[in-house]
Amino acid sequence: MKTLTLLRHAKSSWDDPHQRDFDRVLNDRGRRAAPRIGHYLRAEGAQFDAVICSPAARTRETLALVAEGYGAPLEAQFDERIYMASHDTLLDLVHELPDSVRSVLLVGHNPGFEDLALHLVGSGPEKLRSGLAAKFPTGTLAEIGFDVDQWSGVKARTGRLLRYVRPKHLDADLDGD
Repeated sequence: MKTLTLLRHAKSSWDDPHQRDFDRVLNDRGRRAAPRIGHYLRAEGAQFDAVICSPAARTRETLALVAEGYGAPLEAQFDERIYMASHDTLLDLVHELPDSVRSVLLVGHNPGFEDLALHLVGSGPEKLRSGLAAKFPTGTLAEIGFDVDQWSGVKARTGRLLRYVRPKHLDADLDGD
C-alpha cells in the first residue's frame, strides 16, 4: 500500500500588493493553523518516508510550523515543479517516487492539489469525499491510500480517501478561504 498526503499551505498574507506571489508568507491565521495540523498528525501517528515541498515562502513556512506542532523535524526535498503545478505535473512527480517510499507528504498549492485529489479519489467515506468535492481550503490535509506496490500504479479514481482535515475541523476560529 502507498499513501499520498497532500497539504495545502496555510493561509497566506496579501498585505503587500507589490510582493511576488512566490515570496508571500503566512498571515496570523495561517501561523496558528499550521502547528495545529502538526499536532493532529502526531496524535494520529502519521509518519512519512518522504516529504516534498514547494519552495515558495508560504509552503516552507507552513512546513516549518507543521513540524513544530508535530514535535519532530520533517526533512523535506524542495521541488520547484510543485509551485503552481497542474494535477498532471503533480501526478508525474508521484509516479517518479522511489517504490521504497511507502508514505509521502506533499506540501503545495491549489488548484493543483485539489484537482489531483479529485482526480485520484475513487472511494472512501462519503462524508470525507463530499467535503473534498466541496472545497480544499488553505491548510487542508487530504490523505489518499492506494492498493499498489509501485507509485506508477497510482491512477485516476484508484485511491481511497483516508483523511480530509480542514483547519476549522481542529479549531472553529481557523476556517480557511
